[in-house]
Amino acid sequence: MNDVSPRIKPTARLHVPRLRGLRRERGDAESGTTGVARLDGKTKKLTKRLEPGDIAIIDHVDLDRVSAEALAACDVAAVINVARSISGRYPNLGPQILVEAGIPLIDDVGPDVFAKVREGDRVRVDGGALICDDQVVAKGIRQTEETVEAAMTEAKAELPAQLEAFAANTMEFLKRERDLLLDGVGVPDVTTDLDGRHVLIVVRGYHYREDIATLRPYIREYRPVLIGVDGGADALIEAGYRPDMIVGDMDSVSDEALTCGAELIVHAYRDGRAPGLKRVHDLDRKAVVFPAAGTSEDIAMLLADDRGATLIVAVGTHATLVEFLDKGRAGMSSTFLTRLRVGSKLVDAKGVSRLYRSRIKGSSLLLLVAATLVAMIVAIVSSPAGDAFAPVVADKWHQFVYWLTGLFT
Repeated sequence: MNDVSPRIKPTARLHVPRLRGLRRERGDAESGTTGVARLDGKTKKLTKRLEPGDIAIIDHVDLDRVSAEALAACDVAAVINVARSISGRYPNLGPQILVEAGIPLIDDVGPDVFAKVREGDRVRVDGGALICDDQVVAKGIRQTEETVEAAMTEAKAELPAQLEAFAANTMEFLKRERDLLLDGVGVPDVTTDLDGRHVLIVVRGYHYREDIATLRPYIREYRPVLIGVDGGADALIEAGYRPDMIVGDMDSVSDEALTCGAELIVHAYRDGRAPGLKRVHDLDRKAVVFPAAGTSEDIAMLLADDRGATLIVAVGTHATLVEFLDKGRAGMSSTFLTRLRVGSKLVDAKGVSRLYRSRIKGSSLLLLVAATLVAMIVAIVSSPAGDAFAPVVADKWHQFVYWLTGLFT
């Protein structure tokens, strides 16, 4: 493989959200782009403290779509990647999102940048170079739509090998976790009552915000048990809900969510090690430990199914082969088997916001309100009680006009 990290373009052009301010020019290879450096080896942690105009320095092989969308939403000035944003293993979608959003992406600068640049340093990106204190501290490959397209084409050739590896991982997982998958052996007891209820599982994945908003009528009517998977708990809180249960390794969920009163289920390794348990105890919270080899979204589904949920609605979870690969984990094969295990109980809400839109326009609602007010006024005026109400209504109207006039004087 050559030094240019492969970039791949899907057959259908990826839709990139038009985030405000991301299409403006951020500087070119000659003039450069300047900003405050923010560094972290984990992209999902870094996005929590990024401000518009910052330069994000990450270490992320095969930059996935969710991470790229999070970086773009932070309105960063540029992204510097220690690793290759496209290694060529498969056509990951993250780099294309950044370059199409007009965000400079510098690849493969090497790990030394973490020692040469400190958090908060003022740095400049010029071409493929990162400059700090007038010194070039790192050099890499500046990605463009053309280089991404070429790399994506190369990576597509690796898909058959990835598919074979995925199938092998699936069989291995089935051998190790067949008791859990088939009989529910190892599912812990929880205090939250799931028996006979609907369960809504939220993962901070593709289009999760839009799908939660579209599901508001469903949530209001059925009142499902709300389960947030790690950062999915924060997604529920941002939407105005309190999660009933939080499941995960607790590395990407906020302290606010962990202390909101939800029951905590810490995802542990198969041998019982649970690194996230210390954080829970530091917050003086109790938790149930669930050892399993799959992903946190898998154990949330298995828990809901085993504890008697009648329907499981999933938001932001992974459902396709490309999404499994884009997650960057060989263990994503567990999700495939988990979906087979849960079966007809599972309803995937992915993309429901794009499939369904309310057909009631805002202007129609305003017209309805106005017509109702007119009808009420006519009814009052034409009734015998109208003479009694008229002075009161007139007084309130004059008070409103006086208040409104005072805003502009």
